[in-house]
Amino acid sequence: MSSDKPAHQRPELPDFWDHRFRNGAIPWDAGQAPQALRDFADDYRGQAGGTDRPRVLVPGCGSAWDAAWLDAQEWDVTALDFSAAAVDAARLTLGQHWHGQLLCEDFFTFTPDAPFDVIYERAFLCALPRMLWPAYAPRMAQLMPPGGLLAGCFFLADRPKGPPFGILPQQLDDLLTPYFTRRADRPVEDSLPVFAGQERWQVWQRR
Repeated sequence: MSSDKPAHQRPELPDFWDHRFRNGAIPWDAGQAPQALRDFADDYRGQAGGTDRPRVLVPGCGSAWDAAWLDAQEWDVTALDFSAAAVDAARLTLGQHWHGQLLCEDFFTFTPDAPFDVIYERAFLCALPRMLWPAYAPRMAQLMPPGGLLAGCFFLADRPKGPPFGILPQQLDDLLTPYFTRRADRPVEDSLPVFAGQERWQVWQRR
């Protein structure tokens, strides 16, 4: 991506997302957690015997509707965004009953105090310019132990211009399989219009 563009036109920079949030140009803002996440959380807690409090990271959390829902299910949630305007929006969503961490930091450089059991993907990979894709999978793997899960909604589309930037199925496989094994793959039934018909819920397990 050309570095001579102004910062608010470069999606690899916080200014781009600050501009979007401050102007309400956020068509990926669902206002609620998707059914696939609700089903996954039920299954995960069931497998854990219903007693675990899983540590989950929500990178690129935006307005943090999914983070708020996970927190209400008593998960140990860290919501992260490098856009100050997005974090302001998240703070409004989360309100006073939030028990987790909300951080204004860069996913690729922040230092958590412990690994995560689950990292939740929704509209994060597709927000990244393609030049950042090679760093996505190793960073995800670095943040969780073997057996940890990368789970979420992946935007599978032939859309090189964005955001959202679409990724083809084979490209996603090539990106993730050096570090992860896919455990689930199904269509997302309640996608927002910007993603409709092109999202799949996938779960990838850290090797």
